[in-house]
Amino acid sequence: MANQQFGHSFHIPVMGIGYSIDTAVKVAPFGISSVISLVDDLLFEKMREFYCQQMNIPFNPIAKKEEDFRAKRITAYLDLINDVVTEKFESLKHDFSTQKNNIKKYFDLLPENSILKQSYLKLESAGLSLQEIWQNLKDKLVMGNIDVNIMTKLDKENFKNGQKLPVYYNDAHSALRGFAKSKLRSSIVLSAGMNRRLYTYFEELDDFFPDETGVMKKKITLKVTDFRSAMIQGKFFAQKGLWVSEFRVESGLNCGGHTFPSDGILMGPILQDFKERRQELVEMFFKAYREALLKKGKPAPEEPFPIHITAQGGVGTHEEHAFLMDYYGLDSVGWGSPFLMVPEVVNIDRGTLDLLKNAKEEDYYLSDISPLGVKFNSIKGNTKDLERQEWINKGTPGSPCPKQYLVSNTEFSEEPICVASRQYQKRKIKELNTKNLSKEAYQKQFEKITEKSCICVGLGTAALMVNKLDYSTEGPGVSICPGPNLAYYSKELSLQQMVDHIYGRKCVEIKPNRPNFFLKELSVNFNHLKEKIEKFKESKNAADEKSLKNFYQNLHKNLDYYKTLFETVFPSYFGENISLAKDLEKYYQELNVIGEVI
Repeated sequence: MANQQFGHSFHIPVMGIGYSIDTAVKVAPFGISSVISLVDDLLFEKMREFYCQQMNIPFNPIAKKEEDFRAKRITAYLDLINDVVTEKFESLKHDFSTQKNNIKKYFDLLPENSILKQSYLKLESAGLSLQEIWQNLKDKLVMGNIDVNIMTKLDKENFKNGQKLPVYYNDAHSALRGFAKSKLRSSIVLSAGMNRRLYTYFEELDDFFPDETGVMKKKITLKVTDFRSAMIQGKFFAQKGLWVSEFRVESGLNCGGHTFPSDGILMGPILQDFKERRQELVEMFFKAYREALLKKGKPAPEEPFPIHITAQGGVGTHEEHAFLMDYYGLDSVGWGSPFLMVPEVVNIDRGTLDLLKNAKEEDYYLSDISPLGVKFNSIKGNTKDLERQEWINKGTPGSPCPKQYLVSNTEFSEEPICVASRQYQKRKIKELNTKNLSKEAYQKQFEKITEKSCICVGLGTAALMVNKLDYSTEGPGVSICPGPNLAYYSKELSLQQMVDHIYGRKCVEIKPNRPNFFLKELSVNFNHLKEKIEKFKESKNAADEKSLKNFYQNLHKNLDYYKTLFETVFPSYFGENISLAKDLEKYYQELNVIGEVI
């Protein structure tokens, strides 16, 4: 993480597979950190060829038949992105004549409370020219991090000539190895829960351990939805001599992409836990961490490294950003979905951008389209879903499945296949046809089978379209996974406009019906609880009943927390807001009704 004293207090999280695949090239030279998804090595190859052509350097393809091709492709792409960003940043630091506009932009983007921005403003008010200011401050400029992301559950086993390959060649293992062998000095963001086998593999990668000077070339960031998860996963790493440098708290439901609801425990109370128990994490991990390093014969620090706490999910105004940073003492706040309105920063095709600009609140929905079987935030009318429906109408439901990153089902084959694939859906529908169900029951099951979408392809296609690369293998369908917060944005923005909005210099126009992000999270959790209740009515399962009661109790505690917060703390940041109290009272009433049902 860049030094916030000199740099920015926000980061751009991973978005889909292709939307932020080269965001670092566009923002890291200006000191802004972002995250690249490590899912699609074929997309990396296409983008690497694109940048090699842009930079007029030879492109040497890495064929699928090569040993460890996936890890090699990832290393090669990350090395190239590192070189491109470093070259841009060094030029900004050392070549005023060609970089004058970018130098001005670098300083303009900085938040007013950063030390570097204050130094800049002081020198400017003293009458120094931009070139003189640059001469004074250029050595203090910082480059944004080029972080990477792995969904830990996407650790598909791979086969060669019908034989299963060793775990070493699993998808997530290969991606981790690809990052570890790259030139990058940044963090790997691990999301989607704990994978013990993958976490154990970190022990074999030297860059995650401190050297004699206490420097780690690569760092670990854990994306978590609660404090307990942070404790369990952080301790697991510490006992292996591995330090978690950052816990990235993400709203379970008020976020983009896949969702991981935490049974009614909401973002505010979770962040309160981290605020009050932050030092406890450090103390809990350090003893085990140091002992593990000494046991391995590796350099062991006398003092613990810092642990950063960051958050993301549904943040949409400067006031919310400032509140999170100040009240909870965060090190950074993630702004994801709003940047989908900034084509200067992400790869987004014109059709999808227009879809987002014109979408209404009800067009954003929590879907079941992901082959992973996890709820997935989506938007009605995306072209991948239209393509999926067209295949259904033609009597050939399912995707051709050209990339096979989400294969996991072995109902009909020894080698796993994807439940969004034509191969799977054809067999599943054939099985369904033998069940002699009623028309209504049949249609319900049919829709459940065919609703799965080929998102591992669809989430990367926009990057090919925007950069005018061949997408004949992938097809023209585009998936997109914005969080519900994007419903309140309707205009295309520049990087400068978006950053000015984040820091409250000049806020962009947001639809007036946008609720506070804590209330929006409450809303989507209430909807999720209602859905669970409907499923329980069918199952009458004892475990489901226990889960429902736990969810209800947690929501009640969280409402009490927000009631106190809104009355005592919020006025300092958001002013007196009577509607907040009224909205909260409605949720109390609604929860009482739900309590009578369960």
